[in-house]
Amino acid sequence: MKLKKAAAWAAGIVVAVIAVAAIVIAAVWGREIGTIASVEQVDADGYLYRMDYKARYDLDEIIGMDIDSNAKLLDYVVSKVGKGIRFKLKSSQVAEEGEELKAFSCTSFQARKAEGDGFFYGRNYDYYKNPTMVTYSRPKDGYASIACSDMSHFGYSLEKLPKDLKSKLLCIASIYAPVDGMNEKGLCTSIMALPHQASQQNTGKHAVGTTILMRLFLDRCATVAEALELVASVDIRHDAAVGSGYHYMVADANGDCAVIEFDKDEGWKTLIVRKEEGKNWMHVTNHLLSPKYYTTVPDIAVGNPNSHSWWRYETVGKFLEDHDGVLSLDQAQECLAEVHWVDLLWPDGTIEDTQYSNIYDQQELVLHLRNWNEYDTTRDFALFPYSVK
Repeated sequence: MKLKKAAAWAAGIVVAVIAVAAIVIAAVWGREIGTIASVEQVDADGYLYRMDYKARYDLDEIIGMDIDSNAKLLDYVVSKVGKGIRFKLKSSQVAEEGEELKAFSCTSFQARKAEGDGFFYGRNYDYYKNPTMVTYSRPKDGYASIACSDMSHFGYSLEKLPKDLKSKLLCIASIYAPVDGMNEKGLCTSIMALPHQASQQNTGKHAVGTTILMRLFLDRCATVAEALELVASVDIRHDAAVGSGYHYMVADANGDCAVIEFDKDEGWKTLIVRKEEGKNWMHVTNHLLSPKYYTTVPDIAVGNPNSHSWWRYETVGKFLEDHDGVLSLDQAQECLAEVHWVDLLWPDGTIEDTQYSNIYDQQELVLHLRNWNEYDTTRDFALFPYSVK
């Protein structure tokens, strides 16, 4: 009898310990667990995922820490997610010592919608063959948004996919790594790589890195004017170890659009290229547009000839001009299709593909996404009510 009582007592202790542990885990990691549990495979092959980000994040804290490299950002993500427990997070955007990473190539444009009011924001993301993440975010003190990330930036590949709860853990880093997106005010933004143009602004303001600036645009800016004010309030420093800098396009629901660049010959001061007054469109690829550096002849000093940046810029520009910058959804997708890549071979043997093609509807707040050159399949991600079909 005593043995039975002792066993029951021991079992009770075990249950109590498990219950306490569950309460502690829920209290400490509850939002993170909810975020990870929301990761959902969208396509049949496992190359496209979506996630509803529910955990807290603090952009003011990140700004205050002057996180201006991908390695620092990864360390920060590990410390915030792990809450004292260390784990390994390896990114394709963190260079080994002495290594220079390849620059990805992209195309972006804004054009007026042919049906109804408003604008489309188009975007091709050209890089290696990697899985894609669509992240929904609803910050307490910012705008709701939908953003796309290259999942290799936070540890995934076609051989390493988020198939179970444990392997989904790294997905939580996507909130810090958008490469394009749209918020609830219709503001859209994207980055385009520029080899050897890594801004190193140093004016005494707090520094922010590439994708954190993108997150700031999405969370805090409703218009291009607000985005430019934000840019002026920080020092933008790209990770010099990556071997690439960037310029950014921002476009709002009113049709205002600008490209943000940096002057390597004058202390990386900010250069702003605006959409021409009265014009229905603006576009950008992977070379500088600022009048000081703009050239119609491919030049490695100001852009990326290997990615055929000048050809893509001319091709998209002609398509937009032929339509006076007024496009249906089908035409917007066709414009991107004209400059997409399937196994583009660089001189050094690098093979590049169009990882995805996006059309953001800046009024309806819907992302129309074609992943991995699958131009017969468009998946629609609505910002409200956070749906996909």
